[in-house]
Amino acid sequence: MNAVTDTQLSYDALCAFLYAEARALDDRRFDDWIQFYHPDCPFWMPAWDDYDTLTEDPMNEMSLIYYPNRGGIEDRVFRIKTDRSSATSLPEPRTGHNITNVEILSREGTKTHIRFNWMTHNYRYGVTDTYWGTSFYTVDVASGAPLITSKKVILKNDRIHHVIDVYHI
Repeated sequence: MNAVTDTQLSYDALCAFLYAEARALDDRRFDDWIQFYHPDCPFWMPAWDDYDTLTEDPMNEMSLIYYPNRGGIEDRVFRIKTDRSSATSLPEPRTGHNITNVEILSREGTKTHIRFNWMTHNYRYGVTDTYWGTSFYTVDVASGAPLITSKKVILKNDRIHHVIDVYHI
């Protein structure tokens, strides 16, 4: 079976795409990482409210991260690369992303809606922190190559002792 058919990604190609995105973060190849995203892709990490319920509206409720499109992601990467980020001072953190339980939720033409669990280990200042959660992506192959057209990240351990950034998740 081809990795990309006329309208869909195979399961194996979809997993390889997710692993490549995670590897770009681990290797700190942020310019390559941006290329996984469609220009109109929202990137949203909702917050847990006081009642242990996720916020539902990034425009009117608290979010841990919210970029309405890739321009916000590009700005974030610019700040990381130019040391204009409170989350990334020297030494740079070392990360290891692990992806599991990849599920295809549905397919609509060239779009595939997926869910997966992830865990990221982060090492900095002699301390290892672990973050984990669930992500929901829409991946579209209409352009001939897969692109993330929607990203929602649920951080399950949100009681953290410092700023969290895009490379932690």
